[in-house]
Amino acid sequence: MSATDSSIALTKAAALAAADKLAQDIVAIDVSERLAITDIFLVASASNERQVNAIVDAVEDALMLLDRKPKRREGRREGRWVLLDYGDIVVHIQHEEDRVFYALERLYNESPIIDLGLDASASGAAAR
Repeated sequence: MSATDSSIALTKAAALAAADKLAQDIVAIDVSERLAITDIFLVASASNERQVNAIVDAVEDALMLLDRKPKRREGRREGRWVLLDYGDIVVHIQHEEDRVFYALERLYNESPIIDLGLDASASGAAAR
């Protein structure tokens, strides 16, 4: 089973909000075949903690307009790796150093990448 249309639409809205705040290497990974708890991991990075938090704010604001609030939020205080759990999607906004170290994309490298329709400078799908 692959990610639902509603999960993909929600992911695209979150990715667009992240891109508007200059998030880097935005990648959506369809993890629905491997995880029962969610359909999609959206991963993006930023060069500093302040920008991580700005991206988080933008994603939360954009999804709030769609009447979606995170079920769980972790890492906000540190601003290094913030996780926003919306149930059907999980958004990971990471400091670029943490993203390289933890390499979520490598853990799920056999999972399909979702085309977000972002320009090449924001999307990191080609880098995978």
